[in-house]
Amino acid sequence: MSILDKETQSRIDSWLTNEYDEETVAQVQKLIDDNQESELLDAFYKELEFGTGGLRGIMGVGSNRMNKYTIGKATQGLSNYLKKQFPNEQIKVAVSYDSRNNSQGFGHLVADVFSANGIHVFLFEQLRPTPMLSFAVRHYSCHAGVMLTASHNPKEYNGYKAYWNDGGQLVPPHDKNVIAEVNAIQSVAEIKFERVPENITLIDESFDDIYVEANKRLSIHPEAVAAQKDLKIVYSPIHGTGITVVPKMLKTWGFTNVTVVEEQATPDGNFPTVVYPNPEEEEAMSIAKKKGQEVGADIIMTTDPDADRVGVAVRNSNGEYQLLNGNQIGSLLTYYVLSSYKDKGLLKENDYIVKTIVTTNLITDISESFNVKSYETLTGFKYIGEVMTQKLGQENYLVGGEESYGFLVGDLVRDKDAVNACAFIAEMTAYFKNQGKTLFEVLLDLYVQYGFYKEKLISLTKKGKAGADEIKQMMKNLRENKPEILGGVKVAEIRDYLALEATNLNSNEITKIDLPKSDVLQFITIDGDVISARPSGTEPKIKFYCSVKESLLDKSQYESVAAKLEQKVENIMADIVKE
Repeated sequence: MSILDKETQSRIDSWLTNEYDEETVAQVQKLIDDNQESELLDAFYKELEFGTGGLRGIMGVGSNRMNKYTIGKATQGLSNYLKKQFPNEQIKVAVSYDSRNNSQGFGHLVADVFSANGIHVFLFEQLRPTPMLSFAVRHYSCHAGVMLTASHNPKEYNGYKAYWNDGGQLVPPHDKNVIAEVNAIQSVAEIKFERVPENITLIDESFDDIYVEANKRLSIHPEAVAAQKDLKIVYSPIHGTGITVVPKMLKTWGFTNVTVVEEQATPDGNFPTVVYPNPEEEEAMSIAKKKGQEVGADIIMTTDPDADRVGVAVRNSNGEYQLLNGNQIGSLLTYYVLSSYKDKGLLKENDYIVKTIVTTNLITDISESFNVKSYETLTGFKYIGEVMTQKLGQENYLVGGEESYGFLVGDLVRDKDAVNACAFIAEMTAYFKNQGKTLFEVLLDLYVQYGFYKEKLISLTKKGKAGADEIKQMMKNLRENKPEILGGVKVAEIRDYLALEATNLNSNEITKIDLPKSDVLQFITIDGDVISARPSGTEPKIKFYCSVKESLLDKSQYESVAAKLEQKVENIMADIVKE
C-alpha cells in the first residue's frame, strides 16, 4: 500500500509535466521508478515555508526541497508582493550568497527573476557574509534583500533568507503575506526566469571597505587595541564567507597578530574538515583549538558558513582552552559594552539591549545593574531586528544577542553579525588583558556579582514528515500533561507562547504574554530555573533549553558549584526530554 496521500501525489504529478525542465522530470521519474516512496513523501508532502530563518531545506527535486523552481517561485512571490507594497517606485533589492554548494548559482537565479520583474538588483560579485547583505539593503536604500545560505546546517541544505527594507529578515505580517503570494502562483509559467542584464548592478570588493570602516567607528576602546595590538588571535571561517572580511576587519581594527586556520580557510560547500559547520559544536572548533595551543592564542574565534554566528574559546583557570557557550559570550559582550559606556560617560536614559526568551537572564541582570532597559523577543534574531526598527529614533540600541551564538553591537545592520562580533570580542579581550584579566576570569567575576548561571541545550533531530509529526506530538503531549515538578523542583509558572498565556500554578492566575504567537513552552520553577521547549524553525529538530542559577560566593568555589548545577540540569532534562 502506498504511503503517498492524494495531495502529495498531485504535487508529484505536476512535477512530471513539461513545465519543468527535462533533468528535473527525469530525477522525479527515477525516484518513482526506484520506488523511493519515503524520499518522494519527504520531497513533496508540503511546500517549503518561511520559518525563523526564512526558506531552508535539503537540496534536490520537489516542492519541499531547495531547487530552481522553489527558489524561483519564492522570488516571484516576493517580487509580486514588493510591487503591491511599492506600486509607484523603482524597486531595489540586494542579493548575496555564501559558500554552500549551489549558493552562487541560486544567487544568480534570484537576481535573474528579480531583474525579469523590472526590479533593480544589487548583486554581490562574490560570496559575502549575511550581515553584509543586511548592511547593503540599508546602504543602497533597497526595498528588500535575499541571502542564499543555510547558515550552520549540514552540507545537504541550502536556504533563502528574505529581508525587508529595514535590513531585517521578514517578520509578520510580511512573512505570511509573501507566503500567500508564493502560494498564489499556480504555474511555473508565471515565474519570470529570463535575466535582464541592465537591471543588475554588481557589488565589488570595494564595498568591503565601506562596511569595515562603518564598523571601525563603533570601537569603544581603540586605546586598548593599540596597547594590545599583538594580541594572539586564532580565527577560522570553517570553509565559509568569513574569510572574505573577518581578517580585514581585525586588521583595520588594529590587530596585527591574527593566525588564520589554513585548513579551513578556503570556501568549500562540502565542509571537508568538520561534521557540521557549526561553531556551537566542539568538533567544529577542534582544529582551531589545536592551532590556538600551537601559537598560545589569547582568543580563538570561528564563524559559520555565512558568518552570522561566532564561536569562542578562551583559557580557563587550568590554562586549558574552553569553549564559551552563546549565553556566556552574550553576557560578556553586554557587560563589556555597558560598563565601557558607563566609564566613558556615554550611557543615556533611552539606551536598551535585547535578548530572546531562551537566552540567559544573566544578560537582563547585567542590564538592570546599569539601569539600562532590556527587551525580550521570540527566538530568532529577526525579532531583535524588529525591535531595533520599532525603537529607531526614540531609543538607542547598544547590544543584543541570542544563545545560539548570534550577536550584534551597534545598529549598522538588523541581523546577527559575527564579523562585527569578532572585532568586539577581540577588543574586549584586549581591554581586559590590559587590566591583567582573561575573559574567563571576567566571566567568573560576573558569576560572583550576579549569580552563577548554567545553561544546557538538548536538540533532538526528527527528519522528514514522520519527524515533523513526531515533534508536533511531543509538543502536544507537553501541553496536555504539563509537568508540575522538574528535577525534584516544583514548577511555579508555565508560559505558553502559542496561547500567549502565563499561568501561575499557585494562584492559577493567568496573565497575557505580549509577543507574537510561537510554538514555545516555558516552565519556571520556584528556584527560578527556566526550562523551554520549542521546535526549531530552521532544522528538523525539537530543542530543549535549561537555565539554572545559584550564588557563587567566591571564584574558588567555581568547580564545585558548576558540578552541582550540572547535576541539577541533568535531573531536569531527564524529566522533560522524552525521545
